[in-house]
Formats: sequence, structure tokens, C-alpha cells
Amino acid sequence: MTGSTTDRPREAAIIAVAQRRILRVLAAAQVLGGAAFFIGIAVVPVLAREVTGSAALAGVPTAAAVGASALAAVPLSRLMARAGRRPGLALGHAIAVVGAGLVVLAAVSRSLPVLMLGTALFGVANTSNLLARFAATDLSVEAQRGRAMGVVLLATALGAVAAPNLVPATGTLAGAVELPALAGPFLFAALASGLAALLLFALLRPDPLEVAGRHAVAAPSGTGSSSSARPPILHALRDRRVAIGATAMIAANLVMTVLMTMAPVHLVEHGHSLGVVGVVISGHVAGMFLPSPLSGWLCDRWGRIPVIAAGGVALLCAAGVGAIADSNASAPIGVSLVLLGLGWNLGIVGGGTLLTDALPVGERPRVQGAADLAMGMAGALGGLASGAVLAAGGFLLLCVLAAGVIAPLLLVLMRTRTPTLTAPS
Repeated sequence: MTGSTTDRPREAAIIAVAQRRILRVLAAAQVLGGAAFFIGIAVVPVLAREVTGSAALAGVPTAAAVGASALAAVPLSRLMARAGRRPGLALGHAIAVVGAGLVVLAAVSRSLPVLMLGTALFGVANTSNLLARFAATDLSVEAQRGRAMGVVLLATALGAVAAPNLVPATGTLAGAVELPALAGPFLFAALASGLAALLLFALLRPDPLEVAGRHAVAAPSGTGSSSSARPPILHALRDRRVAIGATAMIAANLVMTVLMTMAPVHLVEHGHSLGVVGVVISGHVAGMFLPSPLSGWLCDRWGRIPVIAAGGVALLCAAGVGAIADSNASAPIGVSLVLLGLGWNLGIVGGGTLLTDALPVGERPRVQGAADLAMGMAGALGGLASGAVLAAGGFLLLCVLAAGVIAPLLLVLMRTRTPTLTAPS
């Protein structure tokens, strides 16, 4: 931390006050952003099937959303490195407003190209949702970083869990103005994303990254507030904490996206209603975000690596339950998706915290953005292939392939001796 020894208590008090305000604003925006993204993502595979008439293509727009979310991570992170977290996070939600509007147009015109463009722009909302977790850690010391990330992810749940259950109501409202029922969720998403953008742009002050840079908050030992040489991303991967953290996030997001994308289509094809789909997706989203405070506490208390390993076990269990589930019963699929969300949460919190531990303040946005890019692209490729896999071998084959991704990675992780990589208790 900069300044004399006598200045440090005063600086610490200033940072603590700023952190509390920043967490409140981020949490409020995440409620809106989570609601916007997850109400749309719950129904877009079903909308895609209606537009294309093919289950094999149902995952393509979701893949466009996930892929665009991944690609946007790098430019938004670079913007944050130059101008702070505030403009980057707000811009992501503003772009999503345009995307949601185009999806409404696609629902009316039944145009796949418009649907693809709309869902791609809409997916940038998730970029802001995910990058907000790193903004929450900018002013945190290492021993409290997991809990700070958990606060923001929990706030996402407050909107994300409730929103999919609004699908029938928003569809009814859309019908009242002579729009297709599946356009309703995206009208709601446009409103929520717009409010999130305004909230962040107006109230995320002071900017957490700017404050962290001025005070060199929680910089890893010997690194300083930034690197004058500004090493490339590949150099950062030489730190095992960065490599393990990024790998955990990539694997968790790939498996989660593959199974979550096709679960609504699988349920609808076996006679379940959109209301049932909404409940199942709500349970999945609850698993993704509600455990965040506990996940963060476990990261800070027991270490990052054990939390990542626990996430791998949960993902394996999700694939196992999904593989043996009766397709005519929604409850087992719901259990599978809750476990899927839990595994994702543990992997994202543990991996993201471990990665951030290794980075000086000046390098955080670039490396975090690159890690989210890789994580998102893995999910996009999985989502793109998931429809074809479902058409070829059903939900069982999807679950078997998901387990095939996680099992060897979990085995390697459990055999890796990394006692120095866990956070202090």
C-alpha cells in the first residue's frame, strides 16, 4: 500500500468504506442483470426450435449468445483497464438491450439470422454479469476475496432464480399486445438490462479498479500495483494458480452449458410445459448462485483447490443423475440441473479467486478477460454441438460426454499437490 506507515490506517478505512458502497451497487445491478439474462436463456432454445423447426438447431442461438459473451470479455476488459470497471460493465448491459429487441423482432418475423444476431448481442449481458465478480474483489484483501465474490454472485441469484418463473406471465403480456408468447421474456430482459446499465453508470463510484490502482490493494507479494513490462497472457499462465484457476472455470462452464442448453428442449420434447421448464431452470440457477456465500467462505477458510475439486465432484454427480433420469419425469432432471449449477458455482468461485490471487492490480483486467474468453468459448462450442448430440443420442449421450470431460480433469486435479496454492485460513 502506498504512503507512510501512519497513513495506512486512514487508507484502509477509506478503502473499506468504498468497498461497502461498491458491493451494494454491484449487488443491485446483478439482481437486474441476472433476471434479464436468465429469463432469456431459459426460453431461447425453445424459440429457436420454433423458428427453425429443428431440435438439432435449437442450441445454435444459445451458442451465439455464449460465444458473443466470451468474445466481449476481452474488449470490455481492455476498456476497464483504461477507464475503470464502471463504463465496461454498463456498456455490456446496454448492448444487451439492443440484442433483446432484435430477438423480439426475430420471434415476430421467424428469422433465424435476426435471432442469431439478437442472441449474440443479448449474450453480452452475461459478460457484464460475470466480470462484476472480479470488480467485487478489486478492493478485497486475499483472505476475504472469496467472500466478496460470493456476495455479488448471490445477488445475481435474486433476479436469476425468480426470472424464469416469469416466463408464462411475460408470455401472456406479450400475447395481449399481439406478440408471440416467447417474445415476452425478451421484452422484460430489455427493461431489466437497461436499468442495470443506468444503475452502474450513475452509481458505481468510486470505481473499484481505479481505487485499487491508487492504493495497490492486495497486490501479490513482490509484484507491486502493476507490471511495467506488461507481460503477455501466456506469461501469466506460467503461474500454476492462473493455469489451474482458468482450467477449472473452462471445464465447469463447458459442462454446465452443454447440459443446461438442451435440458429445456429435452423436457418439452417429452411433453413438459414451459412452466415446468421455468421451474427446472430456476432450480439450476439457484444452484449456480445461491451457494456463493458458502463457496466464498470455503475458499477463504479451506483454500481454493479443495473448492475446485468439490465442484468437479458435483458436476460428475449431475451428469450421473441426468444419465439415469426418466425422461417422462421432470424431478430427476431438476435434481441434475441443481447439482450442475452447484458444480459450476464451486468451479467459478474457486477458479476465479485462485486466478485473481496471482495477479497484480495492473494485470487483472487483461488476464481475467482472457480467462473469461476461454471459458465462454468452451461453453459456446459445447452449446453449438449440444443440439446435434441430443438429436443423435438423447440426453443420456450428453451426460456421458459431460462426465468424460470432468472425470479426467478431476483426477489430475486431485493428484496435483498444491499446498501453497490455497488461501490462508
